[in-house]
Amino acid sequence: MWVGRKSNNHDSTQPVYKTGFYAFACLLLVGVFLSLSLVVGKLASTAGAPLLTFLLVSMLGASAMLCLICALKRNPMGLNQRMLEYGLVSGVLFALPNALGFLAIRHVGAGFISLSFAFPILITWLLAVVFQMETLRVWRFMGVLLGLSGGIILAVAKSNGAVEAQGWVLLVLLMPVMIACGNIYRTLRWPTAASPVFLAALMMFGGALTLIPFVLFFEAGQAVNVFNSSRVIVLLAIEVIVFTILYLFYFLLQQLAGPVYLSQIGTVAALSGMSIGVFVLGEAAPPNIGLAGVLITIGIVLFQRSEKEHTHNTVA
Repeated sequence: MWVGRKSNNHDSTQPVYKTGFYAFACLLLVGVFLSLSLVVGKLASTAGAPLLTFLLVSMLGASAMLCLICALKRNPMGLNQRMLEYGLVSGVLFALPNALGFLAIRHVGAGFISLSFAFPILITWLLAVVFQMETLRVWRFMGVLLGLSGGIILAVAKSNGAVEAQGWVLLVLLMPVMIACGNIYRTLRWPTAASPVFLAALMMFGGALTLIPFVLFFEAGQAVNVFNSSRVIVLLAIEVIVFTILYLFYFLLQQLAGPVYLSQIGTVAALSGMSIGVFVLGEAAPPNIGLAGVLITIGIVLFQRSEKEHTHNTVA
């Protein structure tokens, strides 16, 4: 059923179906595509592509595709100071953790990068409580802690097994903080009556602008390597498609269900990314992967139960 909700990121009450099949399906799709984007990055790395340049071009391509979708749907695409600020700040908070993930993936593997996405849910939830966007609920808190504990078990196992990459492991653990800050910012500063598809396009473009100085510093003169290999070009096209689908539904899910619900994509990405890393890319499975998977799954179930009870009580 639909319920009215007054959110800090909108000026009027907006119907939000927070517990239905559509929101859950979006959650699964976004989580899986998030891990797929990392897998494509790993394949691009093995193909010899300069990863920051690869990421920048992928973002520009996805931004153009999202703008095309907006035009075909005749969604509003006006720009003002608020929209430009939103695109730039959300782009920075999006590009930095993604760039870090792409650089670290050759050192710690796609599976471990995916696992880092299991952590933003707790940080996002805590920030949402601090900003009074969420109320403290026991079942939700238990679900968050269980999901986080599963991610920590796998992260510690990976860290212990990769002594030579300890520095990269620590840097990767900064990613959840930046991702959580982005989740909260996009909700608090969501422009009134803006199309989520156009906001996604602005974020991708802002992210590409953020990467330019890093590309010039770390990969000066290497841009041609993205286009002189047919394999890299194919991977680039795949990444553009993955980014377009991923962030189209990413913003729709955030508008639909809010930042804390959205942050559950990390637990989905953690499980799917680890599975792809092990069964597709041939990465070694970390110890206690079964226990971690059970904890993460139970955490999602408890979180969904809390969401269902809250929606029922709100309607009642």
